[in-house]
Amino acid sequence: MSLSPFRRRGPALFVAAAGLTWALLSPVHAQTLRWAAAGDPLTLDPYAQNELLTNSINGQVYEFLVARDKQLEIVPQLATEWKQDGPMKWVFKLRPNVKFHDGRPFTADDVVFSVERAKQPTSQIAVYANALGTVRKIDDLTVEFTTPQFEPIFLQKLNTVYMMSKGWAEQNNATVTQNFAAKEEHYAARNANGTGPFMLVSRAPGVKTVYKRNPNYWGRIEGNVQDVVFTPIGSGATRTAALISGELDFMLDPPPTDVERLRRTPGVKIIDGPENRIIFIGMDQGRDELLYSSVKGKNPLKDLRVRKALYHAIDIETIKTKLMNGQAVPSGALVTSPLGTLGDPDVQRRLPYDVELAKKLMAEAGYPDGFEITFDTPNDRYINDERIAITLASQWARIGVKVRVNAQTKSLFFNKVEKLDTSMYLFGWGGSITDPETTFTPIYRNRGAKGVGEYNRGNYKDDELDALAAASSKEQDPAKRRQLIRQTFLRHNEQVRHIPLHWQMIPWAARPGVEVVHRADNWLEWRWVTVGKP
Repeated sequence: MSLSPFRRRGPALFVAAAGLTWALLSPVHAQTLRWAAAGDPLTLDPYAQNELLTNSINGQVYEFLVARDKQLEIVPQLATEWKQDGPMKWVFKLRPNVKFHDGRPFTADDVVFSVERAKQPTSQIAVYANALGTVRKIDDLTVEFTTPQFEPIFLQKLNTVYMMSKGWAEQNNATVTQNFAAKEEHYAARNANGTGPFMLVSRAPGVKTVYKRNPNYWGRIEGNVQDVVFTPIGSGATRTAALISGELDFMLDPPPTDVERLRRTPGVKIIDGPENRIIFIGMDQGRDELLYSSVKGKNPLKDLRVRKALYHAIDIETIKTKLMNGQAVPSGALVTSPLGTLGDPDVQRRLPYDVELAKKLMAEAGYPDGFEITFDTPNDRYINDERIAITLASQWARIGVKVRVNAQTKSLFFNKVEKLDTSMYLFGWGGSITDPETTFTPIYRNRGAKGVGEYNRGNYKDDELDALAAASSKEQDPAKRRQLIRQTFLRHNEQVRHIPLHWQMIPWAARPGVEVVHRADNWLEWRWVTVGKP
């Protein structure tokens, strides 16, 4: 089908809330976007970590063959048109006269290289890249994909693989994706060369990252931003103070406790919207003995009764109202969005809050007095992540489970959990795709080759669940696929393989003269931003 031209879309810095000087920020002028978030991009290698803030900032430099518009619909980007030749073959025409930031032309060779690089074992998007199958160059501006099986959301998976320059990667010894878990030093982790609307100027991890507009960008830039200064600020109070004082233009993640106050604050506005992101608890169900627990010789989390007890002991309404200030939607389904649950109340139903039942289950499992366990959580990734973990620890104490909360910056946390060095952990999963497939294959399935089960960090093995999820990933009949999806959800929920908490609500905060587009994937697209608007 032929489509119309594309139109689209280290340690944290802590400073005193009063008397900020912000010496690290560039001079203020109307076309500089100065913004902040609690965390920092983990790496500039676009495949090394599949984490939202990392992806969204890299997405201003690197581009896809197909992208998302303001309503999250798939639209052309570096491909201008495509067609299907049967259920397992796709042909794409590439956009002519596109250049990378270093002046190299974008061609089919770069597409083949990028997809193959994204399939490597160190890539955190390998599960999606592998699903794209074999990519072949037809000519300089035409590529063909042949998938190993029918892919119901092929274009959405293609929208996870950034296009890199083969020549640039070869010149800089960056043909292999950075091994983030091994803390590898890597050229592509601190340098970037894409085709996108903004170019990297400087990178100081944990301190400041600076970009400038690409003067030779092939597409249209709707906003007026010329320069971007991103500063990670771990303290919510400090981020809020900087926005109120005018030293920031935009804050991605205002603390929930500050949102209502910011609504009433002159010189600040709140931009409300939901996020496609589920916050949940993962548990080690693979080891015979937990790494971080007082229980020796066995693993209590392998016992379904213990997992159910932990679930029943969670007062989700208190978390929603008191901790999240209403900025959360409780869920019984582990999927990125309510849209992915098929509107099925059985899928979305949570186990009820029942402390007495939880105590009974613990006693039946042989733990009437509970046990001790360490709960890993980031403290700069999700809204109130550390506070959620602390709240859960206090709720679980009512059934005798004594929790040590181990809160770390996301760079340390993700590295730790990626190596399965955890007994229990708080995690989030989301993005632009609401179809359950991109939750099922990386999270629900048994850990295997080519990225399957990569984010099953509890390392459980459930062959029935695995088979259902695998079948739903390739079923061509929509009605049959819908039924397989439902069965997958119900099997997962029945076995409590994870404990879902809530879908986040994401209010953004900005100065009055800043105009942005709020998308449900929590992605700030810089080329849609206007600063200094009267």
